[in-house]
Amino acid sequence: MNRFSSDKISVGISSCLLGQEVRYDGGHKQSRFCRTELANYFDFEPTCPEMAIGMGTPRKTIRLVQHEDVISLQASDGSFDVSEKMNNYADRRLPQLGHLSGYVVAAKSPSCGMERVSVYSPAKNNASKEGVGLFTAKLMEAYPLLPIEEDGRLNDPVLRENFVNRVFAFHEWKTMEHEGLTVAKVQAFHAKFKYLLMAHHPAKYRELGPLVASLSNKNQHGFAAYIEGFMGILKHNCSRKNHCNVLQHLQGYFKRDLSSQQREELSERIHQYREGLMPLLVPISLIQHYLREHPKHYVAKQAYLAPHPSELKLRYSL
Repeated sequence: MNRFSSDKISVGISSCLLGQEVRYDGGHKQSRFCRTELANYFDFEPTCPEMAIGMGTPRKTIRLVQHEDVISLQASDGSFDVSEKMNNYADRRLPQLGHLSGYVVAAKSPSCGMERVSVYSPAKNNASKEGVGLFTAKLMEAYPLLPIEEDGRLNDPVLRENFVNRVFAFHEWKTMEHEGLTVAKVQAFHAKFKYLLMAHHPAKYRELGPLVASLSNKNQHGFAAYIEGFMGILKHNCSRKNHCNVLQHLQGYFKRDLSSQQREELSERIHQYREGLMPLLVPISLIQHYLREHPKHYVAKQAYLAPHPSELKLRYSL
């Protein structure tokens, strides 16, 4: 049964990544992955902060400039400064984005970049790649749990799946939050994501357990602390070692149901994945096959087996 709703998930995105011609040179930076694949599941809400503050296109390029501890957003030739306009726009726009479950930003952009944005220092007459785009910095500050990723990093299979995992999980939490959180709901949510959390960071998953056990319907602060820990775990990329550990745990549920030949085949597939000879999809598909033959409710509800729609084919190259 497909556990994913037909309703699309609201995700913010830099307008240029959808092919809108809003860049400084009148061009775009279209992301094929976003437009042709993620758009089937995400309802993208585009924003171009530079166009929003009236810069127009084509326009002069801008860059981050550091004077002592202050970083401003200025024209590359120093002819104007739009820091105040950008900050004011962010202050108006960000309160309208609380419904989003993710955000894809344009890499290297002085307004939208998430990391390694060039910051020019007039005193040193050089630039360091240590900045964050002015708009995205305020976005990350306003919504620290929001999954945010750059278009370029989505070309990496591990980072791509990590981001999509986080968006679907965060959306599920926000939906549950909208309907009303209870201890029972959060415990069921935690149980469903057990093995996905273990794949991301087993030690931190174990640390989250006592918090779940201490939740109370009378103290809503515990729910906020839980989702903070939950999303923090998902920020860690899954390792091949952690995946194998999870696969072996799931294998244990079938030890009395499978023949010795079937057990050997599953062990071999897990080993081949560990050695990089097969993608993650292979042992997971075999586990799902055995699950259909030998139904196990607890295993069947695990988000790890299908954290996102299979049509995205994200585990083909992991």
